[in-house]
Amino acid sequence: MRLAHWAVNAPFRPLLLAVLTSSFVLPAQAADLVNITRDALNNNAALASARAEFSSVEAASDVASGALLPQVNASGNVVHNQQYESQSSSRVGQSAGAGSNAAGVSDDRYNTASLTLEATQALFNAVTREEVNQAERQIDQQVYLLAATEQQLLIDVASAYFDILRAHEVLEARLAQERAIGRQLEQAREQFEVGLIAITEVEEARASFDQSRADRIAAESNLQVAFEVLEQLTGQRYASIDALGDSMPIALPTPTDRNYWVEQAIERNPQVLAQQAGIELSRVGVELARAGRMPTVQAFANYQYSDSDSDLVSGYNTSSQVGVSANLPIYTGGSTSARIRQGTFQLESSQYDFESQRRTTIQQVRSLYTQVSNNVDTVEARQQAIVSNRSALEATRAGYEVGTRNIVDVLNAEQSLYNAIANYAEARYDYVVNLLSLRQQAGLLDVEAIEEVNAWLTGDEVNFTLPEGGDPDAYQRAMDIGAPPTPGA
Repeated sequence: MRLAHWAVNAPFRPLLLAVLTSSFVLPAQAADLVNITRDALNNNAALASARAEFSSVEAASDVASGALLPQVNASGNVVHNQQYESQSSSRVGQSAGAGSNAAGVSDDRYNTASLTLEATQALFNAVTREEVNQAERQIDQQVYLLAATEQQLLIDVASAYFDILRAHEVLEARLAQERAIGRQLEQAREQFEVGLIAITEVEEARASFDQSRADRIAAESNLQVAFEVLEQLTGQRYASIDALGDSMPIALPTPTDRNYWVEQAIERNPQVLAQQAGIELSRVGVELARAGRMPTVQAFANYQYSDSDSDLVSGYNTSSQVGVSANLPIYTGGSTSARIRQGTFQLESSQYDFESQRRTTIQQVRSLYTQVSNNVDTVEARQQAIVSNRSALEATRAGYEVGTRNIVDVLNAEQSLYNAIANYAEARYDYVVNLLSLRQQAGLLDVEAIEEVNAWLTGDEVNFTLPEGGDPDAYQRAMDIGAPPTPGA
């Protein structure tokens, strides 16, 4: 019954683990999203803790069930007895008193031994029965909590992965910006030396160069931090990862009906399902409290054996009992009624928690759907902004050469172009992460979703360490973004 419940209500969990932890065997190369996700599922400490917690809850069910099965106990003892003084009769001719042998000598040192075997079987115990039911409901809830932890790990890994690529592309734009403004600064110095421009223009170029250098240093720091986040999630350090291809499809979520995603979230979101299971768990808690008023009935059987080496005793004693015992609580100081009230309030609280989680999930799904839809338009707009800023930069440079524009205009145009390139990278990765987050909130973040996004990656490697002094190809790559195709290409 438990396995069937698992299969119906949490189909993603066994598939997720089975596929991601065993079937992906990749050759040594730059790590991709699937490979890194597999490492995270195998090595993440938070997920390992959640799995151990689930196993603990499963074991608790067996603990509760054990109370309904026969209970057999054995006890025994061996005792050395020593008597220092004893009473005796003063009547003449009276036979020896207790503690004296036939010769009238007291037996003040002797040993005794006893053994007891006892078996009981619960015939009716409403409290234990509800405790078993409660443990099973805890397993139901823990299934969803574990699934939520796994899905959260998937989105965390994907976010960390694409944050690295985001930081790398932003760094490339900042490197290209630094090189371009550096050339502009050198040009300004040469023109100043021959008296074509004033020193103020050189200082303007120097200030822009210093700013671009600061932006590049910050981008390098962001890239390093992004790699560290991924290492924390997976327990692995990666020298390089696969980059995201330019041909990545930018499209609305499928299906394009927002209500579909809301319905999926209500039916499949593991956090919502966990809160719903929490209601059933609290309801069982109320029944458990009420069971405290019910009688308990059990069958019992016992066997007792005792022996002594005292001179006053001969032989040994044995006895046995078989019967049924019952216990009915009549008054417990009001604690049973208090437990029932407590359970009722906990049930009410769990119902409100479920409703709160349901509303939060619906709001998040709607917001993420809107964000993904806006990301589609934003990516296109950001790419067009690169084209427009590149044209503006070329026109400003031409005006600067003929004297109609000054160097400040050129520097501003340079910065606008590279800001547009960085914004384009931000928009692309916002789209990917928001799309995966939408699937997570809808309870649909599974192997297929990871594989689908992984197919967008290329064989190009993003290295942790860039060449010292900047990437010499960064400028050209930045300038190629959004550029019209070369004729004949």
